[in-house]
Amino acid sequence: MPSDLEFTGERFVPGTAGEIAHEHWHRYAFARRYVAGKRVLDVACGEGYGSALLAGVANAVTGIDIDAAAIAHARASYAALPKVRFEEGSATELPLPDASVDAVVSFETIEHLPRADQAHMLAEIARVLTQDGVLVMSAPNPAEYSTARNYRNPFHQHEPDRAELTALLGNAFPIQRWFRQRRYFGSAVWNEAAGEAVEAWMGDAARVDPARPPAAMYFVVVAARSGAALPVVDAALSLFTDRAESELARIDDMSREVIRQDNLVRERDAALDRQTWHIRHLEDIASSRARIVMERDAQLAQLHALREAEAAAAREERNGLADSLASSDRAVAAQERIIAYRQSARWWFMLPWFRVRLWWQRVRGA
Repeated sequence: MPSDLEFTGERFVPGTAGEIAHEHWHRYAFARRYVAGKRVLDVACGEGYGSALLAGVANAVTGIDIDAAAIAHARASYAALPKVRFEEGSATELPLPDASVDAVVSFETIEHLPRADQAHMLAEIARVLTQDGVLVMSAPNPAEYSTARNYRNPFHQHEPDRAELTALLGNAFPIQRWFRQRRYFGSAVWNEAAGEAVEAWMGDAARVDPARPPAAMYFVVVAARSGAALPVVDAALSLFTDRAESELARIDDMSREVIRQDNLVRERDAALDRQTWHIRHLEDIASSRARIVMERDAQLAQLHALREAEAAAAREERNGLADSLASSDRAVAAQERIIAYRQSARWWFMLPWFRVRLWWQRVRGA
């Protein structure tokens, strides 16, 4: 099958895995009960896979898309299917005669048109449908698709809310049956004997109640001009999974990866615990050594102070001895000067006069 169409993030292309595949495939699977044995128009058919799926139960299917490359791809991809043809055309100007088809499907199309063109699209669908024809269409619920997620799809020009879409459809299709489409995760219990009855529950360990339909991410509407054109009973619940259960496999892979990551985290935590113990052991050793160093420093400080005190005492002793020696030297020098003076001629010349003066001082004193 050619794969020359690139997935842009908006138009679904087979081979794209994940949520978008389930949503798109499910809509066409859901529509099959309403188009069985009929002439069908698929508006905005894109790559063509949906038209091919409808051809499995329809009498004939015409796929129309405004993109010439998509139509060329569809013609090449599904050329072997005799009940399918593809034509280039706009949703607001369908290239088909009046009342030429029994059913129209158009999924995720109306929001791509400007608001003013949306009524034209529905008028064109009404024109090409027979009087008892059926329309099966879908559109995003802006409250959940955009507002709740704070998201704006750049490919959407106007997303009508439920009241607006009801009014738009009401002009040509007053009979409407609304369905809610949303990804749903839970548990399924299947009756091996088949059967149409469906039960759905929601609850927890405290109580169980009948399940309420979740808020619609997408509205799916089955509409007609009269109630007689619609089946008496619709499916109460429609489920879909791909044949390979790829989403379940993806979730299982994610679970295994989470378990693997948990094991890695536990191993890392154990390694960190060991490292923490080792670090604390080293810290204890370092603390002990720090205390020893502090004790040694205190002892060295005491020894240094003692040595300083001894050195100061020795300096004082040396200074005292030096002073004593200096004083002795001065006394000796004085004695030597006296002796030298008394041995001089002057001393002997002056001696009689000194004696006379001493005698006179004594006489006067008496």
